[in-house]
Amino acid sequence: MTSSPSVDRPLLHRRVLNNGLVVIVLENPVADIVSARLLVKAGTGYEARSQAGLFGLMSSLLTKGTRHWSSLEIAEQVESIGASLGSDASADYSLVSLKTVSADFPPMLALAAEIIRYPSFAEAELNLEQRLTLQSIRSMQEQPFTVAYNALRAAMYGEHPYGLPGIGTEESVAQLTRDDLVNAHQKYFRPDNCILVMAGRITAEAAIAQAEKNFGDWAVPAYPLPPLDYPTVSTAATHAAIAQATNQSVVIVGYPTPSVKDAAYAPLKLISTYLGNGLSSRLFVELREKRGLAYDVSAFYPTRLGLSQFVGHMGTAPDNQTIALEGLRFEIERLAAVGLTSEELQASKNKLLGQYALGKQTNAQLGQLLGWYEVLGLGVEFDGIFQDMVRAVSEDMVQTVAQQYLKEPFTVVLGPHS
Repeated sequence: MTSSPSVDRPLLHRRVLNNGLVVIVLENPVADIVSARLLVKAGTGYEARSQAGLFGLMSSLLTKGTRHWSSLEIAEQVESIGASLGSDASADYSLVSLKTVSADFPPMLALAAEIIRYPSFAEAELNLEQRLTLQSIRSMQEQPFTVAYNALRAAMYGEHPYGLPGIGTEESVAQLTRDDLVNAHQKYFRPDNCILVMAGRITAEAAIAQAEKNFGDWAVPAYPLPPLDYPTVSTAATHAAIAQATNQSVVIVGYPTPSVKDAAYAPLKLISTYLGNGLSSRLFVELREKRGLAYDVSAFYPTRLGLSQFVGHMGTAPDNQTIALEGLRFEIERLAAVGLTSEELQASKNKLLGQYALGKQTNAQLGQLLGWYEVLGLGVEFDGIFQDMVRAVSEDMVQTVAQQYLKEPFTVVLGPHS
C-alpha cells in the first residue's frame, strides 16, 4: 500500500488488489460520513454507433435489481438508513456511488458490490427504462441549445463515439436488448478495469478489508479487455444553420483541441476560464455588458481521454445572430494575436485554482476527482501536478496554444432566421 500525507487534504492511500482492482482511500474523520465510488473505465465513448446509449441505459438499470434484490428492495435498504446510492455514465467511465454514516458503510458497500457485480437487467425494468430514455431523447428536441450543441458535436466528431449524445438516439436505444447489456457488462465490468475510492471516517486498514471482502474474490476474465480504437476525426471546419421557431438564436463555435494528456491542456483551461467563466469573463463583459449582443454567453473545454473541443456559445436576438457569431469568433481568436497580459493571466490562474479548490471540499468531490484521474491514467498525483501546471503557464504559452488551436472553428447557428 502506498500513502501520502498532506497538510491540505486527508491522508491518501492507494493499493492494487491481486485481481487488479485499484483501491484509493482518503482518511478524513472530521465528519461521521463515508463516501464511496466505483468507477469503471468504460462509458459512452466505448459504444458502437449502433448501440449509442448502451452505457447510459445500463447505468440506469444497475440499481433496478440484482440476483438477490429487486428494485424496491434495493431502494428500501438505502432509504431505511438515510443513505444515498446512485449510478451514472459519462463519455469515459461509468460510476456507482454511495454515501452513508460510517456505522452503515459495510452493509452499503456490500449492496453496492452486489449491484456492480450481479445486475439482473430484468426485462420489465429494461422496458421501462427504455421508454423513459426515449421520452428524454424526444424532449431534447425542444431544447434549442441541446439541438445546436448536438449538431456541433456531430460535425466535429463524425463517426467518433463522442459525436453522439451520451443518452443515445431514438433508433439506437429502441434496438438495445438485454443481451447487449449483459455482453457489455461482462466485457467491461471486471476488477482490472475498475477503481474503488473510499473517503471519510474510515481507516485505510478497514477500507482495504472491506474492499477485499466485497471484491477480493471477483475473478479477472480469461479474455483481455477490448482495445479502445477511436476513428480518425476530420478537422475540416463546417457551418450548419438550423431553422427552428425560437425566441432567440443559439450561436455555437467549436475548435478541435487535444486530450487531457497534451501539454496544451493547462493553457486551454486557463483560456476557457478567462473567456467564459463567470460574470467577469471576457465574453460576458464584451458581448453582453458592452455590446448587448448576448442573453447568455460562456465557453468550456471538457477534460477528455480522447480528442476534446473548445466551445464558445451564446444566446442572442434572431436579428443579431450574424454579428453575434462574428463577435464570438473575434473575442476567442484575438488571443492568437494579442494573448493575455500578465495581469489577465494571473487573474485567470487565481480564478481557476480557486474554483478547483472549491470543487473538492467534500469527501465525495475529492474522491470523484482522484478516481477520475485514475481513469484517465494520470494517477492520484495529478491533483497536485495540475495545479503546478497551471501556475507554470506563461503568457507566451497561452498565445502559442491559441495560435495552434483557436482558428477555423466548426459553427452552428440555430434560430428562426437560420
